[in-house]
Amino acid sequence: MSSRRRSNNNSRFTQDEINDLVLKLQSLLPNSSSRCISTVTSSSKILEDTCNYIRKLHNEVDDLSEKLSQVLPSVDTNTVDLIHTLLSLLQQ
Repeated sequence: MSSRRRSNNNSRFTQDEINDLVLKLQSLLPNSSSRCISTVTSSSKILEDTCNYIRKLHNEVDDLSEKLSQVLPSVDTNTVDLIHTLLSLLQQ
């Protein structure tokens, strides 16, 4: 975050802080290292890319969940318990 603190006590962010956060968000997206992180890329485009990436991740989770539900009936009880434990840890 920018070295400047929030200007008011009402938790508003300065424009510099928003820009810093958007650039940090862009750096978390896949292939961001190949892209030039600059102010030329609009914040709205970065936010759109982020939303698309999150949707993609949700779809992957759904697909993997479906595959797991198909495999679980053929797996022994100890393995099923282990998988449930691991999944519950991931959800925390």
